[in-house]
Amino acid sequence: MAATAVNPRFMDPESMKCTISSSTSSFSSRQSLVHFSNQRHQCCSMSMNGCQSNPKVPIGTIETRTMSMNGCQSDPKVPIGTIETRTFPPVSTPALAMDRLNSAITEMKSEPPPSDSGIIRLEVPIQQQIEAIDWLHAQKELLPRCFFSGRNPSNFSDRYIDYPNDNDRSCPVGHKLISVAGVGSAVYFRHSHPFSFDDWRSIKRFLSKNCPLIRAYGAIRFDARANISCEWKSFGSFYFIVPQVELDELEGSSMLATTVAWDTALSWTYAKAITALQSTVQQVSSMVTSLRKEVPNTCIISNNYIPNKVYWDLAVNRALQMINRNKSPLIKIVLARCSRVVTSIDINPLAWLACLQVVDGNSYQFCIQPPDAPAFIGNTPEQLFHRKGLDIGTEALAGTRARGGSEAIDLQIELDLLSSPKDHREFTIVRECIRRKLEAVCVGVSVEPKKAIRKLPRVQHLYAQLIGRLRTEDDELKVLSSLHPTPAVCGFPTEEARILIAETEMFDRGMYAGPVGWFGGGESEFAVGIRSALVEKGLGALLYAGTGIVEGSNSSLEWEELELKTSQFTKLMRL
Repeated sequence: MAATAVNPRFMDPESMKCTISSSTSSFSSRQSLVHFSNQRHQCCSMSMNGCQSNPKVPIGTIETRTMSMNGCQSDPKVPIGTIETRTFPPVSTPALAMDRLNSAITEMKSEPPPSDSGIIRLEVPIQQQIEAIDWLHAQKELLPRCFFSGRNPSNFSDRYIDYPNDNDRSCPVGHKLISVAGVGSAVYFRHSHPFSFDDWRSIKRFLSKNCPLIRAYGAIRFDARANISCEWKSFGSFYFIVPQVELDELEGSSMLATTVAWDTALSWTYAKAITALQSTVQQVSSMVTSLRKEVPNTCIISNNYIPNKVYWDLAVNRALQMINRNKSPLIKIVLARCSRVVTSIDINPLAWLACLQVVDGNSYQFCIQPPDAPAFIGNTPEQLFHRKGLDIGTEALAGTRARGGSEAIDLQIELDLLSSPKDHREFTIVRECIRRKLEAVCVGVSVEPKKAIRKLPRVQHLYAQLIGRLRTEDDELKVLSSLHPTPAVCGFPTEEARILIAETEMFDRGMYAGPVGWFGGGESEFAVGIRSALVEKGLGALLYAGTGIVEGSNSSLEWEELELKTSQFTKLMRL
């Protein structure tokens, strides 16, 4: 039963009040791997710190605070009791916000809650807009870390934070959430097996509609059945974290928050959780300076393509033979390329993202980096889906052309794309496949526009938006499972295309072209992890791009499209 209360322990000594939004959850789920840790991630089976959980023990309080726990597996059948967010009055600077959070955490440590498990978020509004990517850059090498920036709002959603009891909260004037950056993990979810219903339920146990900013950020592999290569090993088949310390960039203001989670049944006590949180908080810097949003002085020493042009031509021709074979079900296959770039100096993945934000603010930017792992970053135009309540929206994106140097040339290129039979065929496959998948789990699916042009700074695509309404919120996972992989990143029919990709490509896609985004209590949003790169200190970067092969495709033209898609990264470097 939902409840709202004020705890005097969280009140400012002078006159400040703290608003608490909480909910009691009867959410149940089955077994999945859950981790609580701000240290190195450890995998374990069905236990935390080697201790088996008791499925009869209920989970108690869940509030918002920064924290992480040692690798563990919980029993999703055990419901989480209370999920709680405590909001303090606004302050003027990040330093004052950190002081307030430190004081609150100290008080919480001396007066632990009676429950054996929970998650608590503490948040302090800041009366200035701080860019989340700048704050994350100030945290240096503090890992794990995550960053997610949504696109400009569409007609489907205004992207405002939806507080259930908005009039009762001390919140900043502007609620429009622009981007989120986080470090540490209050709780994280990772496994080598494919992302399943059990895993989804395990994540959702920690989330509540009444605590909209308690979210799990992460990514899922393109093909969980493929072998995981060494560069993707730390990500597993999926990787999600609820950050310990988080900076939310809002329109006209900001929010600094910490999250703590614990579960005595898994040998991760409240005392351990608070100590781990304090350890992370001590490493967080309140000094935020703007990233230089300009092309870094980075030289390319070498650039190796996998596959090279010769093998690419062979792969495309083989795909065309399969498509043109009599009675072949294969209509489209998306083949990808990995480019290993070695540079003269280490690439700063956040600096790359900052530059891409300036160039293209109408794409999703993301960064996911587990401990001891490269940073997976991207600047993707493609939405997989956005759910708010039962309403869900997605889009079809296919066909690529460069932008023109003048308005007249750009219009001519647009008309060529709109009238191209090959691109129309590819786009129609994507749109109709997505429509059928939505209709299987939604009611009232609409497509508007049927076909239009989506213009980005360097490229333009054919585009359509699809909107539907889920029958139940549990259908969210069905949408995720059915929409991924889309024909835009895999092909059609899906399974035939996936098998041919696995037989043809000579590298591990990892999270490239997989779902990247976040789960929330009443809202979730995922992009498709294209236009992405894996960046590792001392090793340069792996750049990923793909292109759709259909009847009429030309291998040389498709190679040029790959060059165009990776140019958003290569333009940040010079030979």
